[in-house]
Amino acid sequence: MADPATTGQGRLAAVLARAHVDRHDRGHVLAAAVVLVVSLLVLPSVLSLYWVDSLIQVAVYSVVALGLGLLVGRVGMFSLGQVAILAIGSWTAARLDYATTLPFPVILLIAGVVAGIFGVLVGLPALRLSGLDLALITLMLAGAVTIVLQNTNFPNGGHGFTGYTASPLGNPPIRRPSIASTDPGYLRYAVIVALLMFLLVIWHLRSKPGRAWATIRQSEAAAMASGVNITLYKIWAFALASFITGVIGAVLASSATQLYITPFQTQNSIELMAVVLMGGVFTVWGALIAALLLELLPSIFDIWNLSPFLLIILFGVGVIQVLATAPTGIAGQLPKDLARLGRAIASLASRAGGGRNAAGPTTAGGPGPAIGVPEQDPVGTAP
Repeated sequence: MADPATTGQGRLAAVLARAHVDRHDRGHVLAAAVVLVVSLLVLPSVLSLYWVDSLIQVAVYSVVALGLGLLVGRVGMFSLGQVAILAIGSWTAARLDYATTLPFPVILLIAGVVAGIFGVLVGLPALRLSGLDLALITLMLAGAVTIVLQNTNFPNGGHGFTGYTASPLGNPPIRRPSIASTDPGYLRYAVIVALLMFLLVIWHLRSKPGRAWATIRQSEAAAMASGVNITLYKIWAFALASFITGVIGAVLASSATQLYITPFQTQNSIELMAVVLMGGVFTVWGALIAALLLELLPSIFDIWNLSPFLLIILFGVGVIQVLATAPTGIAGQLPKDLARLGRAIASLASRAGGGRNAAGPTTAGGPGPAIGVPEQDPVGTAP
């Protein structure tokens, strides 16, 4: 028969654990709400257009990093083809904007579906690959897309789906939604779209696919023995990561009103992997940190007239640090370091306070306790 005291203690521990989780979740929700309010109401109104454009890129690449983090951190698949998927989504949206008059939200969805289909086609031959093999195959995909972009004029502002205009005046601008025609308005629009993509991924992670991906990442053999359809859920992960990347690629296409080859270079895939690992692949907050490192930090370096090669060195050192001592990245390691720092400061403060009390004046009843000698417990309550 179970000991009532032990049973009571177990129930109390369970209740306290649930309360801790609830407080943890409430803290994340509160932090997300603060970030959202500041991004929508404060920053677009007070920042210059230079920083508004930088924050639009942060919103875009936070979703790209989220898709890559989903593959790496949740399923254990290292893909270097996410920038290629971004290019496909961006160019699909741009071409649809030139060739049709579809509403902008519809273009976003179509770009996401096209990118998702492409991601599934990439994921099919990659099902039996993992680790370095998968990374190399997807890097070859990124290189192939870069070659295609360099040798074609797609998309252009000409008529039809593959129309080309050689006008010296340049291509017509890629259309933006009517409710977000200005840069501050488009920043708000980009943040809302990014938020919806984050919510979509969080919903997956908290439901059956998230549990299946976690099992696959731990052990494919154990997942298969548990009845998890590994093929289905791997393809599902590729499709979801590609869909959200394609949707945000459409936002990227209209952010600069023109598309160029620069954002879709092959080496950008490697930089994206580096910042995703540095940000943290086991939490959605890592995607936001990765986007800040990838897009906001270069803007700061540009303002300070620092060499961009220094940024590459910092990314290399950061990846080494993550692989050596901090596998959870900044999102996972920084709270632990801050907690240790807080405990160390509290310990120093308590010691300083104890030293002052011990060296303080004596009372009328006699001298105070000797320094370094603990007082006796008069009632025997000390353990």
